[in-house]
Amino acid sequence: MKAEPAHQMRLLDLQGIDSRLARLAYRLRNLPENEEVRRLDTRIGELRDRHTALTTALSDLDREQRKAESDVDQVRTRADRDSKRLDSGQVGSPKDLEHLQSEIVSLQRRQTELEEIVLEVMERREDLEGQEDQVRKELEQVEAERDAVEERRSTAVAEIDADRATEFTRRERIAEEIPDDLLAFYTKLRDQNEGVGAAALRYGRCDGCKLALSTAELSEIRQAPPDEVLRCDQCRRILVRTTDSGI
Repeated sequence: MKAEPAHQMRLLDLQGIDSRLARLAYRLRNLPENEEVRRLDTRIGELRDRHTALTTALSDLDREQRKAESDVDQVRTRADRDSKRLDSGQVGSPKDLEHLQSEIVSLQRRQTELEEIVLEVMERREDLEGQEDQVRKELEQVEAERDAVEERRSTAVAEIDADRATEFTRRERIAEEIPDDLLAFYTKLRDQNEGVGAAALRYGRCDGCKLALSTAELSEIRQAPPDEVLRCDQCRRILVRTTDSGI
């Protein structure tokens, strides 16, 4: 392939931009905030699940407490009614009196048991409320931390996007100066060689693979016409001669 030396030199400018664009893309993919957001999202999910479980348990305890208190009220009402009957003296036979007294004792015992259940439920609820409050506060703290990290990430992304836009504009301008066939050849080699399609020959060494050329290879390059598009025998990238080539 033939190409003006000036056009070959422009490939180095294009390569420099493509390398910077690749570094910017790498930075965008590997922002430390990305991993931090993932970690915080995982923690937020765990805390939300825990908070949901606690609020569900509290709701169940509410129903349990209401039922226990209702049972206490029913037993108390029945015991009060029996006590009033007993106090009124309007009880029939001695057997009825004995039965009523026994029932009052039984109701009092049952009331005590139910009141203990209510107290136990209230204690469990107090413990769960403490856990729920702690989890809720931690959740709010982690969510606030995530918001701060997301803001930092957005700022970093905006800065990288601005740099990329500048580089893309420069790239378009330089690409217009390069013949289509040379540009297509460079693009093909760039895609095949880890993002580097053209490299400078500096002091007898290829900037692409960083290997020194042999004496015979340098001799062939000296004899090649200036418009000959050369390639490195090692990495097969376009090899652009410069004033520092050492030939």
